[in-house]
Amino acid sequence: MFLGTHNPRLDDKGRVILPAKFREGLAEGVVITKGQERCLYVFPEAEFTRIAEALQQAPMSSKTARAYSRVFFASAHDEVPDKQGRVTIPPRLREYAGLDRDLAVIGASNRVEIWNTQTWDDYLEASEEAFADIEEGDLPEGL
Repeated sequence: MFLGTHNPRLDDKGRVILPAKFREGLAEGVVITKGQERCLYVFPEAEFTRIAEALQQAPMSSKTARAYSRVFFASAHDEVPDKQGRVTIPPRLREYAGLDRDLAVIGASNRVEIWNTQTWDDYLEASEEAFADIEEGDLPEGL
């Protein structure tokens, strides 16, 4: 499980050093793809495979599933982190997420998310009041 918020920097070659506490879970390989709200999702390969299999179960007649799958898979980039725990973020994904030097890398349970720092701060500011107002029944049973 990936937890916490970290603030690494993007280097001149488009690489980011993954937070030390995330590296073990990502060491075998990652898949980086577009996420919602203009962030990037970073999945361990096994989790990406699980999600891919679930998406493949959606009927081809589902317009929503087709559209989501196209963007999700077409933008995916896979690689194995180097010995320093760095991964390269392709230019098209950096552009999509508006990534510049300063990043917010967050743990989001089964994945890591990479955000432009200002976009993350704006998202948190806009979302924290709604978070505080979530009522029983709005979340899965048991939460």
